[in-house]
Amino acid sequence: MDWQGWFTLAVVLLTLAVMVRGLAAPDVTMMAGLFTLAAFGVLSPAETFMGFANPALATIGALFIVSAALRETGALEATVGRIFGPARDERMGLARICPPVATLSAFLNNAPIVAMMTPVIIDWARRRGLTPSRFLIPLSYASILGSITTVIGTSTVLTVAGLVLDAKMPPIGFFELAPVGVPIAIAGLLYLQFVSPRLLPVRKQPTEELGEHRREYTTSMIVEHDGPLAGQTVEQAGLRHLEGLFLVEIDRGGRIITPVGPDAVIRADDRLVFAGVVSTIVELQRIRGLVPETDGDEPAPGRSSQRLIEAVVSPSSPLVGRTIRASNFRTVYDAAVIGVHRNGERVPGKIGAIGLRAGDTLLLQGAAGFLRAHRNSPDFYLVSEIAETETPRYDRAWLAIGILVAMVVVASTGIYPIAVAAFLAAGLLIVTRCIRAQGARQSVDWSILIVIGAGFGMAAAMQKTGAAGAVAGVLSSITAGADNPMPAFVVVYVATLLLAETLHHAAAVAIMFPIAVAAAANVGADPRPFVMAVAVAGCCAFASPVTYQTHLIVYGPGGYRFGDFVKVGLPLDLLCGVIGIALIPVFWPF
Repeated sequence: MDWQGWFTLAVVLLTLAVMVRGLAAPDVTMMAGLFTLAAFGVLSPAETFMGFANPALATIGALFIVSAALRETGALEATVGRIFGPARDERMGLARICPPVATLSAFLNNAPIVAMMTPVIIDWARRRGLTPSRFLIPLSYASILGSITTVIGTSTVLTVAGLVLDAKMPPIGFFELAPVGVPIAIAGLLYLQFVSPRLLPVRKQPTEELGEHRREYTTSMIVEHDGPLAGQTVEQAGLRHLEGLFLVEIDRGGRIITPVGPDAVIRADDRLVFAGVVSTIVELQRIRGLVPETDGDEPAPGRSSQRLIEAVVSPSSPLVGRTIRASNFRTVYDAAVIGVHRNGERVPGKIGAIGLRAGDTLLLQGAAGFLRAHRNSPDFYLVSEIAETETPRYDRAWLAIGILVAMVVVASTGIYPIAVAAFLAAGLLIVTRCIRAQGARQSVDWSILIVIGAGFGMAAAMQKTGAAGAVAGVLSSITAGADNPMPAFVVVYVATLLLAETLHHAAAVAIMFPIAVAAAANVGADPRPFVMAVAVAGCCAFASPVTYQTHLIVYGPGGYRFGDFVKVGLPLDLLCGVIGIALIPVFWPF
């Protein structure tokens, strides 16, 4: 190995050290390592950027858009969300949550799935008086377990698939990993169902632990005539255990039903009066079949582009001393009042009949331009938009699901390559307005793409300079004297797992791929099982919350500590490792 090989190895080790110690973000670190290799002539300009032209990278970007469209249309809430309903306790909840999430993650990139499902599950758990921390780690783990069964489930496998193409090996088939991925997924789901409840912590979110003061409002919702809630009981509709929100009464054509029992049946056109905090009213707005009542005693207009906004009435406002209905609020301000808060208390009564005072805080539903138009208006002291309040476009949910199914069929049958199928699906979702172009651009996690693209370049440098072969030789020396390739195979699996627990998973497999291929050559074995070991081990690393994006997504909302992931994840690492090491050589012989 010449100086370039030693230099490449030093850069890779330094990159690993910086990432392990968390001194810089993974994308910044990987790009710094890549450009260092380019600056010293180890990589030519073409070799430096070749990773960013890899079809796997483009596929991952397109799948972010597909997943975002399913979130924007409420497709997953409208389908998977219904499956959650009947659960009454933790074990039933895990049984209802984990298998559907694992199945979805086989066909969608798991990071956007977990990002979308986290607030859904928090909402679901709160409605039933359960602790979200008992479900969010299993959510992350289930998404990873399901993603191992296809080539598009996770960026980790797609990274390996891209490296396979670069190495001029036969491409990884759409379901090629399934013979090993399905048994691992089944065993992992059984572990989550029967073992993890003994290990999962009971944690509160930071805002709950701080016990912060939250503004409360009274708001009224109208049950849509053709919505899914009509005919359900309050319990079945999930309106019984909303944290921070209380169903005060049902107004049915002037007949008031109060108190409202869990077995009370909801009917079309019922007016449901809730009292509660803003965060839960936001969740209430996302329940399909409910629309806010406004100042005119009518449901609010179409909500697909509407936002929730808080505005404080100023003393000079023409609204002071007038009722909301008499002020023609919707006509004047192009927004609808759906709640009023005054002096630390919610203001009861019908919205339109409330007389406004200076200092009242109004909860409004308006277009995205309201904030810009009235930020400096003398009518209001303060105007602020509440984040994440855009209502899903449910009318396009089934269209989005249909496009997803078509993408999977086209890719799995080989009609089009995976990258082409993913881009066609993303384009159709934009054209059919399942997602706006701006939303599509914002949905792509560019930091992940940068890590993967840079990883491809660094892997090429490892292979080009002979550094990968040198490391493989060291690994092979550990198993010297063995009369079969199995010990070297186990070492590659364990080394990949350890790297994946300390680095970003995509970076770990990018670094280990050339080493695995070289190790196979050293022991005279087919490289395919070694490559599959890298793919499986790179995915099945559950013990560190900082190396995989789905873990990071649930870390904060679950109120977790680092040790929580170690406690639940290490046994799952061992379980998946035993199954992977046992089955991979069966389906891909040495």
